This record gives sequence, structure tokens and C-alpha cells, in this order.
Amino acid sequence: MYIYNVTVAIDSSIHNDWLKWMKEVHIPDVMNTGFFTENRICKVVTDETDITYAIQYLFHKMDDLAAYQKEHAPRLQNEHTEKFKGKFAAFRTILEIV
Repeated sequence: MYIYNVTVAIDSSIHNDWLKWMKEVHIPDVMNTGFFTENRICKVVTDETDITYAIQYLFHKMDDLAAYQKEHAPRLQNEHTEKFKGKFAAFRTILEIV
């Protein structure tokens, strides 16, 4: 089992709108692709003033992630970028559950 982890630092001026959109639109859209078995959104706890989240999607096989990245990720990432352009920074990691 694996985790596709997307870490996003979000500008505080749009934080509430971003979080609402993620929960109501983006995460459901990602889950509706059928490649992930579950998800969670975690707030990174720091002493900094930055607002950072880790959005985690669990999946079974690397082929599932590859298919998601080919068939759906460009469109979904573009929607996020267009909506919140210049107000976030993101990076992605893949974790193996051991």
C-alpha cells in the first residue's frame, strides 16, 4: 500500500476558501477517478506562521498512480493552479506503508 502525498503551503488570505474548495471539490474529484482507496487532509503543525497541509491519497499499486498521473492529474492540477495562482506552493511525494 502506498500514499500519494501532496504538501501545499497556502497564503493565509485565501486559506478558508482554499480549504473549503479542497474538501468540497478537489479531493472528491481526485477520489472519483477511482485510483485511490481513501484520503485524508492533515494540517502541518509548526511554529511558523505559514499554513501548510498534507493531502494524502492511499493506493494499492504504482500502476494506479501512474495511470492517475497520466489520465487525470494534469487537468486536476491545472484547475487548482488556475483557481489559486500565485497563492500556494506545492510538492508531491510517494510514501510506502511498511
